[in-house]
Amino acid sequence: MAELTTIARPYAEALFQVASKGDVAAWSRQVAALSAVASDEQLRQFADSPKVTADQVFDLISSVAGMPLETGVQNFLRTVIENGRLVALPAIAEQFQALVNAASGVSDAVIYSPYPIEGEQLAEVVASLEKRFARKLSARVELEPELIGGIRVVVGDEVLDTSVKARLERMKVALSA
Repeated sequence: MAELTTIARPYAEALFQVASKGDVAAWSRQVAALSAVASDEQLRQFADSPKVTADQVFDLISSVAGMPLETGVQNFLRTVIENGRLVALPAIAEQFQALVNAASGVSDAVIYSPYPIEGEQLAEVVASLEKRFARKLSARVELEPELIGGIRVVVGDEVLDTSVKARLERMKVALSA
């Protein structure tokens, strides 16, 4: 949604400027936790109720987040709530993480696999992907059984698809041409 992206950008940039003066990794974890809480539809309905105060919404979100929040993150959350931008919090967190990654030279990678990839095997896959994409990657694995075999990797707007499903699709196109 373009509108949420437009709303989120100044919040994310301001948050990053303040966070870069301290422990960015801690801020990143806290903002991600707040984003997960703010993604809940029932919480947003509660927050939108005219009978609920901003302090009540803040107290609920900060307690559900499950971790102590730095003063700057608390101030950020209060600002988002008071400005009625709770719905934009996940987009803010996403843009904030992109700024953190850009500053540290790391890109997010999503590895889609039909089978779980963990531990040493994941480390080997990430190492080869870092060579292929020529940058440091922060990878997470999502299961997608319909790939049959192989993996599909998404890094930003780049896609590397070595799955059996993709190979079958290419064969189908070649045979029907």
